[in-house]
Amino acid sequence: MLAVDEAAALDAYSAAVVAVADRLLPSVASLQVGAGSRGGGSAVAISADGLLVTSAHVVRGARTGTATFVDGREVTADVVGSDPLSDLAVLRGRQGDLHAAELGDAQQLRVGQLVVAIGNPLGFGGSVSAGVVSALGRSLAAGDGRRRRIVDDVIQTDAALHPGNSGGALADSRGRVVGINTAVAGFGAGQGLGLAVPINPHTTELIGELLANGRVQRAYIGLGGGSRAVPSTLVARVARIGHRAAVEVTSVVDGGPADLAGIRPGDILLAVDARPIGTISELQRLLGADRIGVALAVEFARGNDVRRTTIVPEPLDP
Repeated sequence: MLAVDEAAALDAYSAAVVAVADRLLPSVASLQVGAGSRGGGSAVAISADGLLVTSAHVVRGARTGTATFVDGREVTADVVGSDPLSDLAVLRGRQGDLHAAELGDAQQLRVGQLVVAIGNPLGFGGSVSAGVVSALGRSLAAGDGRRRRIVDDVIQTDAALHPGNSGGALADSRGRVVGINTAVAGFGAGQGLGLAVPINPHTTELIGELLANGRVQRAYIGLGGGSRAVPSTLVARVARIGHRAAVEVTSVVDGGPADLAGIRPGDILLAVDARPIGTISELQRLLGADRIGVALAVEFARGNDVRRTTIVPEPLDP
């Protein structure tokens, strides 16, 4: 607790950030999974008995790692499962008695809301930065030098993130973890563009599946996008679809199912299998393992033309 004179010196913004830092710093660890700088990142303890969440790209190819907490405690952790599409991974520490963070729900976030990022950027442990939610429901093209993938439904924030923040916590003003920071930036992304995988009912289900099976099996179509209103020039023509929101395609993976079906950046997805698509999350929910190899009828707009195509999802290559 702060002394009375210290509390008086803090404005409301500072007080909120300090409170979040006090609450979450004991739950966020520096994670090392290889010699030197390879695999350096952060991880968040989510249960007292040793479960940690981090970014999939941090632990890629690793089986174990060492989580170092701000009090100096080191915990050896085994990688339980990893999901490249959501950029989430789960580890289990070989020692318990961790300070578990409280998970929030990113679905409750609003653009402009205060968020606090905690991690270990550039090797500086226990670092805190603050900003606001800049946008919600973004998609992110990412790569590891050999292939590209799409991370869907990310939170965009202006809280400063750097290499080493990946896998750390993005928290709301009550200290609840609403996202897992990722330093995987889209090609050509600018400064001041922080991104985090949301914690919501969908991603908590993914975490549960990683714990149970070590992987998440799902269909993959290879596109990214964001929610937008149906263009006014198309509203009357697509009124039968049922709502006025759609998904604008911002990136397409070369050679992926969407690319092979003729989808291009700038296209506007209206419906998949006759179901209206207004957000990336709605599209994700349609891409379960049962859709692998099954043709999906897609209705989309290009300019003022409404077109139809068929996308055949592939299994996501872990």
